Amino acid sequence: MEAKPKRRIVTENGDTGEDLVLATLIGNGDDVGPLVRHAFEMGRPEPLVHQLKNVARKKEAEIEDLCKTHYEEFIVAVDELRGVLVDAEELKSDLASDNFRLQEVGSALLVKLEELLESYAVKKNVTEAIKMSKICVQALELCVKCNSFISEGQFYHALKTMDLIEKNYLKLIPLKVLKLVIERRIPVIKSYIEKKVCSQFNEWLVHIRSSAKNIGQTAIGLTASARQREEEMLERQRKAEEHNTGGLGELVYTLDVEDLEQDSVLQFDLTPLYRAYHIHTILGVPERFRDYYYENRLLQLKSDLQISYSQPFVESYQTFLAQIAGYFIVEDRVIRTAGDFLLADQVETMWETAIAKIVSVLENQFVRMDSPTHLLLVKDYVTLLGTTLRKYGYEVGPVLDALDKSRDKYHELLLEECQKQIVTAITEDTYQQMVIKKEADYENNVLSFNLQTSDIMPAFTYIAPFSSMVPDVCRIIRSYIKGSVDYLSYGVNTNFFNVLRKYLDKILIDVLNEVILETISNNSIGVSQAMQIAANISFLEKASDYFLRHAAQLCGIPSRSVERPQASLAAKIVLKTSRDAAYLALLNVINTKLDEFMKLTENVNWTTEEMPQGPHEYMNEVVIYLETVMSTAQQILPMDALYKVGVGALEHISNSIVSTFLSDSIKRFNGNAVSAINHDLRVIENFADERYHSSGLNEIYKEGSFRSYLVEARQLINLLSSSQPETFMNPVIRERNYNTLDYKKVATICEKFKDSADGIFGSLANRNTKLTAKKKSMDMLKKRLKEFN
Repeated sequence: MEAKPKRRIVTENGDTGEDLVLATLIGNGDDVGPLVRHAFEMGRPEPLVHQLKNVARKKEAEIEDLCKTHYEEFIVAVDELRGVLVDAEELKSDLASDNFRLQEVGSALLVKLEELLESYAVKKNVTEAIKMSKICVQALELCVKCNSFISEGQFYHALKTMDLIEKNYLKLIPLKVLKLVIERRIPVIKSYIEKKVCSQFNEWLVHIRSSAKNIGQTAIGLTASARQREEEMLERQRKAEEHNTGGLGELVYTLDVEDLEQDSVLQFDLTPLYRAYHIHTILGVPERFRDYYYENRLLQLKSDLQISYSQPFVESYQTFLAQIAGYFIVEDRVIRTAGDFLLADQVETMWETAIAKIVSVLENQFVRMDSPTHLLLVKDYVTLLGTTLRKYGYEVGPVLDALDKSRDKYHELLLEECQKQIVTAITEDTYQQMVIKKEADYENNVLSFNLQTSDIMPAFTYIAPFSSMVPDVCRIIRSYIKGSVDYLSYGVNTNFFNVLRKYLDKILIDVLNEVILETISNNSIGVSQAMQIAANISFLEKASDYFLRHAAQLCGIPSRSVERPQASLAAKIVLKTSRDAAYLALLNVINTKLDEFMKLTENVNWTTEEMPQGPHEYMNEVVIYLETVMSTAQQILPMDALYKVGVGALEHISNSIVSTFLSDSIKRFNGNAVSAINHDLRVIENFADERYHSSGLNEIYKEGSFRSYLVEARQLINLLSSSQPETFMNPVIRERNYNTLDYKKVATICEKFKDSADGIFGSLANRNTKLTAKKKSMDMLKKRLKEFN
């Protein structure tokens, strides 16, 4: 035993360091591949082989030592194992004996067990048969119920029953024949139900299309009623505000009530649609039904948008627009109540199609229309359509834009219509003061247009200062304003007062004023006509403020905003200019008549030898005529116009006297002729003073009396009658007494002045010293005027 350790020591002592490293790697189970690869790469595999052999010998020695160490223990174990084999043989013999006895006892029990198992199998088969029979009976009962539902038209219940059969019974039916029959019939029944539902839905499509017009008319009628109530309430509110009372609360309450009425009145049945969609959803084809609905409704819309040209548009527009309104009210109800059945994009596509067609139809029809009434009727209904559909969320801007584009066309037609009425009113006017016998007539013709000259109610019969043309024209203009407001209301622009103001100026300037100017330019009018026209224009000018206030009231603009002077119409200035033109026409007629009366070259003897005792006879006619003209003018013309008429006539007389002295037809005149003209002039001056004071003009025009407009003729007569006419050349005297006389005119007139001393019989008469001195002074004046010129 001691020799073995000596051998192991020797072996261990024979190991080199490299052998220990390699042994350690192999003992640890490490990979020695890198060492082998390295040895071959270095070209020295022999040392490595030698080392591996050393390691192998070392391991063999270890194994051998281990076997020698446990040899005795192994022998003992083998002996014990032999003992166990003997015991096992004995146990096997016992088990065989016990098994034989058990087989003898269990044979009878096995027979009983087989009988029991057979009974259990029979019972199981019977139970299974009963269960399968019940399943078949229940399935058949459901089939019968499904047939009953189909015959009664209760397709939803029929589908639910078939769904129950498919999910709960079809897989469990044991009879293949029955199962096959049911499987084949289910698709057939579903197809039948789908066709039946589609048929009912198609009937609903026809019905809802035929009902769309009534739906649209009802909805538009409700909108019209609401608009009328709102306008009435705004009118009451406006009047209440003018009296410092409030009415806003009532307005809000009524509008809220109207909002609640809309859906309660518009009742139409969508049940067939809901049912059809629900059944198609159960059938698993909702998309197909949605597409079917959309395509058919789109076809209906395109058909509704086809306008018939067999009858005038003004007779068919309500039906056309009401049908469209009803169509989209139905679509709105569908999209609000049917869940995700109809997409918003689909409705938007349909609406865009409709709006494009409506705009096209309106633009085409508006171009053809030649009546403002027809155009207004269509416009009103279109705005009602827009207001109605806007409540349902539809964008109606393009339709309102189309109406706005036709705004000028409407006003052109309205202007033409009113122009004819205005021309008729003016041409058929009698140019006589209007006689008003009743208070109602006074209110309708005077107060309603703010034409009264006093706030006090006059006594009747009342003679107005204007003719019947004035209230007639005012009514025409008022109707024009109403027509314009009716068209501009509920359009694109909510604040359209400035637009209305432009159209109001247009009719007053381009129509009324032009007709008046044309009448004025007519040479056939007389003094009374010209005077009445001038008076009428002044009242029309006054009525222009009423027109502006009335327009503002209809537009909902506060009256105070248009009562400022800078807010007045441009037409007021134009009418004022036309009034001045009427005054000029009146003066021209008066002056022409005065010229007919006077005819100084014919009525005056410019070389008479007799001293005149008074004015010429024609002067009485002139005064009577002026008296008539001034009296009439005082009745119907305002004070400023009366003053202009008086000033114009008297100034014309003065100019006529001076012009006659300058006329080439008057070659010479003497002092007696000057004296006669002096008498005539005094008559006119007396008339001027009397009329100036009696008419009350002296209180208004204190620095410009009528006599002052005769001053040129007066200064000329005074110069010719002066004993020292040469003083005219004295600047101080001339400025004081002859400041209106022109040098050249005086020189021309003085050259014609030949006093009686220079007459044919002057040498035979007694020469008066005074006349001789006057003659010398006149000669001196003539000489100095020649030098001056």
